[in-house]
Amino acid sequence: MAALVIPSVELHRSWIAGAEEFHGAHIDGGGVELRTLDELRQPDGFRAFVDELIAQSDPDGPLLPGYVPCTFLWMVENDKFVGSIAIRHELNDFLFEQGGHIGYSVRPSARRRGFAGDALRDALPIAQELGISRVLITCDETNTGSRRTIEKNGGVYEDSRAGKRRYWIDNTSPTRSGS
Repeated sequence: MAALVIPSVELHRSWIAGAEEFHGAHIDGGGVELRTLDELRQPDGFRAFVDELIAQSDPDGPLLPGYVPCTFLWMVENDKFVGSIAIRHELNDFLFEQGGHIGYSVRPSARRRGFAGDALRDALPIAQELGISRVLITCDETNTGSRRTIEKNGGVYEDSRAGKRRYWIDNTSPTRSGS
């Protein structure tokens, strides 16, 4: 079972290996949108990236336009990076329509082993501590694995918009249905 950990430079080599498995595709919940993999291969670039991820959880810190405070965590099993999860503290218009409160991804070589479901389950109490009583989570219409992960954790389908399925999880009780 993987643990959720604060991003760390000690996982540099493992994180790079995991990111390379995406072959340039978007890494949901990774916070890597503004960096290139070549830049992140460099120790100084990776250190700056980790520092930025950690700083984004501060609601009083500087944010890029269009961004909201966000807690980034990494899924780690036996000192190996297996995935990322982002808990967005609030929703802006884009996140309400497309992104949701929580986004996650698991490196391709670690998929279908329950990491996403466990990470989402473990992230919900953190979201609750942040005051998020109703959690919006989205996934692509075609992503059956993510749909099952969300539903297993109590997600109730609301609707689909622009190719994204939208689910809400009642996050007010420690014993959510499906978790």
